[in-house]
Amino acid sequence: MMERMETASDHTVTGFVRADGTRLVNGAGQEILLRGVGLGNWLLPEGYMWKFPEEGDRPRKIERMVEHLIGPDKAADFWALYWERYTTEADIKQIAAEGFNSIRLPINARFLLEDEEEPLRIQNDRLAYIDRLIEWCKKHRLYIILDLHGAPGGQTGAIIDDSARNLPELFTEEKNRRLTIELWRLLAERYKDEWIVAGYDLLNEPLPDWFSAYNDQLMPLYKELIAAIREVDSRHMIILEGAHWATDWSIFTEKTDDNLMLQFHKYWSNPDTESLQAYLHKREEWKVPIFMGEGGENNDDWYVGAFQLLEDHCISWNFWPWKKMDTGNSPCSITMPADWSKLVRYLEGGEQPDTAVAEQILWEFLDNIQFERCTYQAHVVRALFRRAPLRIPAIFYGNQGEGVSFGRTAKTENQLGFRVQDGTGIGFEEGGEPRHNYWHGRGQSEQRVFVQLEPGDWLAYQFTVVRSGEHRLRIKLFPVEESVTAAITANGKHIGNIMASDVGKWQTAELVLHNLAPGQVKLIIQAEVQPLKLEWVEMI
Repeated sequence: MMERMETASDHTVTGFVRADGTRLVNGAGQEILLRGVGLGNWLLPEGYMWKFPEEGDRPRKIERMVEHLIGPDKAADFWALYWERYTTEADIKQIAAEGFNSIRLPINARFLLEDEEEPLRIQNDRLAYIDRLIEWCKKHRLYIILDLHGAPGGQTGAIIDDSARNLPELFTEEKNRRLTIELWRLLAERYKDEWIVAGYDLLNEPLPDWFSAYNDQLMPLYKELIAAIREVDSRHMIILEGAHWATDWSIFTEKTDDNLMLQFHKYWSNPDTESLQAYLHKREEWKVPIFMGEGGENNDDWYVGAFQLLEDHCISWNFWPWKKMDTGNSPCSITMPADWSKLVRYLEGGEQPDTAVAEQILWEFLDNIQFERCTYQAHVVRALFRRAPLRIPAIFYGNQGEGVSFGRTAKTENQLGFRVQDGTGIGFEEGGEPRHNYWHGRGQSEQRVFVQLEPGDWLAYQFTVVRSGEHRLRIKLFPVEESVTAAITANGKHIGNIMASDVGKWQTAELVLHNLAPGQVKLIIQAEVQPLKLEWVEMI
């Protein structure tokens, strides 16, 4: 197990980031973890973040809709304002103020190119948006990862890469391969001296498994892209993603550079060590740092579990996305314009709004996308950093193994398919489901889950406290046989006991914590004489 890094060290954003064995280090040689957010939906709009149906699911479809509704001249005005307002310095300032140290910038090649033909022709006014973002990141001390989210022709053949025909034509048209190589050479030449750029993420989520017939082309293409970059830039880190939504690392057969980081993505899956095992093994085999480059689109409970899991395994991470429309699970929620449903119905084949109505709806949207007009949801950020006030589901105790994150007197069989190797007593409160699941938008199954502690068993939970003074600890627990007592320890010091006497019923008990200092708090809950079940732990 690698030694877990404290959050405070992550505020050192200085000098070129590079791989040093399994670690990331900054320009001063200090080890860092990247903790960031993805600026999705800006330079590559994604229809689901606009609440659009399939007919408006990617940039080229949204662009066609806008132009058809208001004409080419006003459409050009719309997009100029969209790019100007969607991500501003106010966003970057807030990201830094929250304690993040990095951002990942998804780029659509079609946004930058004059057209999709050879030779490569760049729109320099579009590059200016990236240039300006880099300057903001320098000012507010945030590393930036350049992510080719939509390569020429499309590397995924899906919504996310703006593909024209739902095919990964990067791998079927030689022209697209050459354009991609030239584009990365150009970007590397332009940004080779920008230390604030942490690395180059060469292709986002290439080749889902239904296009796996092209998998044997992926590593050869990566090698060509790296060679082109290294012709002009020897200092920036290269970031490679696996196939099939970045999760299939079987394609990594040859370590192709000495300054390399491997990236996976994590959505709607168990937040446990077993889910990371293939990535942890590859980290040790290749002696490279690894990066969870996209994870999110769920709820606070899942975030609490998943992002602490990454921290405990010293894995850099990036939350997806920072901002989208009418949401409860991203930090910034864009208010949906009053008549937005008219655009949705039009895309679905309904009545076309007249030009004046469409323009009014779209310009209201342009007003609403600005950071100052968004609804800010601090609870999402608190979940990512385990920052009080916060509730942690009991199943998300630490991930550093027996003796550090939990102690048990005997191993328990776990039938839920979650944290099986720990051998702790995890179960559903009311039964009925054979396995735990983490579907889209939900942090856990609809059945509530508990951990049972036998006498002497204990679990450790990590909180971040931001203010000194008095806090309240609340625990939901269930005495199994008799009245129970749980001993509470904070950072190695016994601070009190929590008791519950209503046998056979779930109840909430509370303990006042005095004189907690700001910083990390490791809280240990230990069953004493009688067994008990835990559902959640809350610090207020």
